[in-house]
Order: sequence, then structure tokens, then C-alpha cells
Amino acid sequence: MSDPAERHAEVISFAEQRAARSARSQDASAGRQRCSETTAGGRSCRNYAVADGRCRLHAAQHGDEHRSDARDEHPSADHGTTAGPDASGSSASGSSASGSSASGSSASGSSASGSSASGAPGADPQGDPARARVEREASRRGWAPVVDALGALRDVTGDRWIDHVRAGASFLRRRLTGDYQIDEFGFDADLTTNVVMPLIRPLHRHYWRVSSQGVEHVPPEGGGLIVANHAGTLPADAVIPRLDVFDRTGRHARELGADLVFRTPVVGEFARKTGATLASNRDADRLLLQGELVAVWPEGFKGIGKPWRDRYKLQRFGRGGFVATALRTQVPIVPTAIVGSEEIYPMLYDLRILARVLGLPYFPVVPQMFALPVLGPFALLPLPSKWLIEYGEPIDTTEYGPDAADDPMAVFDLTDRVRDTIQDMLHRNLLGRRSVFL
Repeated sequence: MSDPAERHAEVISFAEQRAARSARSQDASAGRQRCSETTAGGRSCRNYAVADGRCRLHAAQHGDEHRSDARDEHPSADHGTTAGPDASGSSASGSSASGSSASGSSASGSSASGSSASGAPGADPQGDPARARVEREASRRGWAPVVDALGALRDVTGDRWIDHVRAGASFLRRRLTGDYQIDEFGFDADLTTNVVMPLIRPLHRHYWRVSSQGVEHVPPEGGGLIVANHAGTLPADAVIPRLDVFDRTGRHARELGADLVFRTPVVGEFARKTGATLASNRDADRLLLQGELVAVWPEGFKGIGKPWRDRYKLQRFGRGGFVATALRTQVPIVPTAIVGSEEIYPMLYDLRILARVLGLPYFPVVPQMFALPVLGPFALLPLPSKWLIEYGEPIDTTEYGPDAADDPMAVFDLTDRVRDTIQDMLHRNLLGRRSVFL
């Protein structure tokens, strides 16, 4: 054994390594035979042979041609299929769309000649020649059978997607032909029902997971006034209850909005199209006398702009204008409590100076703003609180009579009664809920 001190390192270049690998590869492939077939362009196939002097692709193609020739020579030899027509008049080679033969389909529902609804190899080119060519080419290349994407979608979703496509096409036809109605307030029921409501429904069902009770107290027909608490910095609680009422009763609750809503570009026009109208005595009376269901949030901006420390504490209900409207039109008042909307945007502070400059009722600072440097715009998403909506027992206004609308004491007394009822409902539901988000 040589002295370790006399050992030296052998230096091998990259070129020598590549040459050695190439030599080993040539030695390994020297004994392998090339495919004896030719390509579609007339050139010799350079793939290695795997069976009978053919590569894997040409061997599979040769096997398909051999089986096809055997079927042509013995058309009635496969799976006991007869050559004559069956009871319905279809022959074995021209089986029905479900692939059943004259003597009955096989366990997979395909006929002897391989023709089926999925267009397997050997399908009748008279039925779908383009699909048959694709299937033959896929078989020649050794690929998996072609998948019918629409058929696969139907298997997964059933026939619901067809109904959605038909509904969308019907909606577009009505918009293009003008076959829809807009009432005197600008409400487009077709647009609201088929576009706006489906867009809001995922928030209602999956994001805020809204549960409601007491919906039987909402009048199924005729005029009615839904009075609810307002909170959450952004008026999401003016949209979600309306969807809840629509999904459970089929009625649109027409919102009464503040002046700022209708003065805002785009927002005002969109609000009118979805059924909102100005919170004025004249418009409210007209809607209720026409038998519409009307929703109002008497707290207004004082409710949605209140700080976090005052959560679920009802603000003043104004001067009771909604009560006077209900008394004049003699419709029931449905007190409604919404739990969960306070937590979507907890307002920590109100920048009143900035709000005054911008002409806004308030300018909120919410916790999501502190995550903007990390999450970007996604930080401004509302928090996924769990919502609960309770519709209380209707308050009958007929016992007061329409003349009570001109009596300030009667109006203030009924306003306090509605406010106290909603506050009690909020306290009861807050004590009963398990968690803010669960």
C-alpha cells in the first residue's frame, strides 16, 4: 500500500465527463433494436422496439388494426351480439346512444362493436365523425379516451347547471328585448331577483351564516313596516335582512334610504333599481298603500356610525316619522333585531374633522386598517361574524286609528314601544349566542 503522502488527486474536466457518459449510453443502446415501422411523414421510426420489431406506439396501433380486422371477419362473435336487428329496429353495429345490443347490454352498458354515448374507439363515424377521428388518433398514440367535458360537468352538478344557463339566457333575452318592467319608483324587480340577490346570497349563507327566526310574523301579503336596528359602519344590515325576507317569503322589502344615498353618483341610481326609495312620508305612504313591504332603520347614520363601546345600544329613533307613516296607512309594525352586524367593522374612532371636510356623516377608523401594510386591500374585508335575525310579533296600529298620526304624544309613545321591544330582543339574543364568530 502506497504512502498517503504520495497520493495525488486526479483532475477530470467536464468535457471528459460528458464523453464518458455518451460512451456508456452508446454501449447500453448498441444492442437495442430500432422500430421497423415508418412515421406518418414516411421517415423511419427512431423509437426502440419493444415487441415484434415495433415500438410501443406502433405495436398498439398494429394491435388495434388486427382486432378491427377480426371484428370485420366475425361481426357476431363479440359478447354474443347478434347481427340482426333487435326489437327496436337497431342492429348490433348500430347500437343506441346507451350502447345496448339486441341481446342486452354488457355490465358497462357498451355494445359489442364498442359504440357508446362516450364515443369509444370504433364509434360509428356516421354519428359523430369528428369525435371518431379524435378517438382513433388518441388510441393510436396510446392516450386515454377522450372525456366529454359537458358530460362530466353534468355528472358532478346534475341538471342544476343547465337550469342556471337557461335562466341566464332568458335574463339576457329579456334585457335585449326590453321585456321587463320598472315601477314608478325605479325598482327593477327582474334585475334584483336574477342578478343582485344571487350575488349577495353567498354572503348570507356561507360568510355570515345568517340564521333567522320569527319569519312567520312578516305579513305574507299587503302592507307592512319592518323596523330594525342599524350598525356595522357600512350598512350591510340593510341588505342581508332584505335577502333573508325574500328567500323565506318571496317578497321584496323596499328600503327607505337617507338623502346621502341618492346624492351619491352611481350608488343612488343602483339603489333605486334594487327597490330603495327616499325616506320621506310621501314615498313611504305610497308604497304602503300599494300593499308593499317596507323596511326602515330609524337610527340612521347615528346607528351605523356609533363607536365600538356603544355596540348594541340603540340610538334615538328620530322623531318617529316611521310610526306616523304606519298609523296613517294602518299597517302592522314588525320590530326586528339583528345580532352580528356590529362586529363586521368595529369602529374604534371617528375622524370628525376629516368627515366634515369630505362631507360625510362620519369617517371611521376600524381594526382592519392596521393590517393594510401586510394584507393590502384584503385587509378591508368585513369580519365573518355569525348573524342572527329575529322578527318580533307585529304591533297592530289599527287600535290607535289613522288620526293618531297627528297626535305627537301617541307617536312618541309608540316609537318608544318599538324601540324598547327591539332593545329587549337584542339583549335576549346576545345572552343566548355562543360566540361572535361561531
